Amino acid sequence: MTIEKLTENAISLLKNLIETQSFSQEEEKTAKLIEGWFLENEIPFKRTKNNIWATNKYFDESKPTLLLNSHHDTVKPNSAYTKNPFKAIVEDGKLYGLGSNDAGGCLVSLIATFTNFYAQENLKYNLVIVASAEEENSGKNGLNSMLPIIPHIDVAIVGEPTLMNLAVAEKGLVVFDAVVAGTPSHAAHPNTNNSIYNTIEVLQWFKDFKFEKTSDALGDVKMTVTQIAAGSQHNVVPAHVDLVVDVRVNDAYSNQEIADILQEKSPCTKITPRSLRLNSSAIPIDHDLVKAGIAMGRETYGSPTLSDQAVLTCKSLKLGPGDSTRSHSANEFIYLAEIEEGIKIYVELLNRVIIK
Repeated sequence: MTIEKLTENAISLLKNLIETQSFSQEEEKTAKLIEGWFLENEIPFKRTKNNIWATNKYFDESKPTLLLNSHHDTVKPNSAYTKNPFKAIVEDGKLYGLGSNDAGGCLVSLIATFTNFYAQENLKYNLVIVASAEEENSGKNGLNSMLPIIPHIDVAIVGEPTLMNLAVAEKGLVVFDAVVAGTPSHAAHPNTNNSIYNTIEVLQWFKDFKFEKTSDALGDVKMTVTQIAAGSQHNVVPAHVDLVVDVRVNDAYSNQEIADILQEKSPCTKITPRSLRLNSSAIPIDHDLVKAGIAMGRETYGSPTLSDQAVLTCKSLKLGPGDSTRSHSANEFIYLAEIEEGIKIYVELLNRVIIK
């Protein structure tokens, strides 16, 4: 099948995906649509919950394996939509609809690319594709659940909107629950240990604290207090104030190191990470995938947004059509030309890397 025909079919699949609700943990129907692609192209596949995956026809265990991955779940549409989020609308070269940009365009482009290479013999790399579920909510039945099931992965391309530039690193995420304690009392009586007043200095500490290590690709660790809660009635000084702290981790630290630093240095009574599994990721600038992309004129950068790269332990590159700034926005869209370009770039990149 020609690249032009693959592109036409990929856009048709994306339109069907847009018009099929697929909130995280509710991806049964879009998984069925993706199954239909593989059936039509006579490519054997497997389904694990709502994850669809396949390997190239001449898979050889003696060769390294390249994962192609993107997700087919979406967030829920926000209230600012003026177009029907579940209607694939084409206007002025734009394809509107929920999940069109994040990450439907990437997903169908990678599926088309995999299909292009599926039956080729004598590749330097095996190919595995996973159309994954539960990315948007970092769910337990997404790509992370597939890693023990699919073949061992040596390197991955994760499809997220990057304007087809090379995201060679991605920040990790740790969310902390913190407590600032005090002495509960009646508001009418003196209290020199008011938990809410104690929180003033704690908030200032979080605002001013800087992690020492920076990253060429990802810059500094970014720490932000995002939630605060305390008290139940006007005349009672609460025993504690609860904070939520969002930390975006560069590739100079592990998540465990961030947790150790905050538990040692922060002035909170208690600070506890919810999870340490969403780590930062990076791929060396001299990796064949990166060198090939640079040779094609693609720019490199560090991505501040989280993706399924966070659950991978292998080297990974984030790359895909669309623009991250459109993700989760009202009237989300992707340019049809971006999908056309995306498939061409994916194919050329793999031609440079996996063809003997």
